[in-house]
Amino acid sequence: MATLLPQFEPGFIIVPVPTATSRVRQRGYDQATVLARRLARKHHLPYARLLARLGQAHQVGAGRAERVAHLKDAFRPIHSNQIEGAHILLIDDVCTTGATLESAAQVLRKAGAKRVDALVFAQPN
Repeated sequence: MATLLPQFEPGFIIVPVPTATSRVRQRGYDQATVLARRLARKHHLPYARLLARLGQAHQVGAGRAERVAHLKDAFRPIHSNQIEGAHILLIDDVCTTGATLESAAQVLRKAGAKRVDALVFAQPN
């Protein structure tokens, strides 16, 4: 992931896509947060948790329509003052249908983000 990072203009913030708290308790960590923090540290870039996850819907095995429905109101912005006008790079562990990234990006854009990009660790076949 680190080698794929392009150069970004000032105002760029690395933001993890929050994992459902039930999954964090099950695994003992939030993989997107671990990836985002390490990526930010390695490249000396700002890191912030700007999204909170609402609900515990599991996406494994769900099709795109079901995922979109699960994620309709799954995120809310936090620290809105940091979002306004920012260029945000969302970090997630996997992108299956893109529904999670779309939902998170939409919330950030509505909260005033100037631009939202995404970088994921894996994409299943």
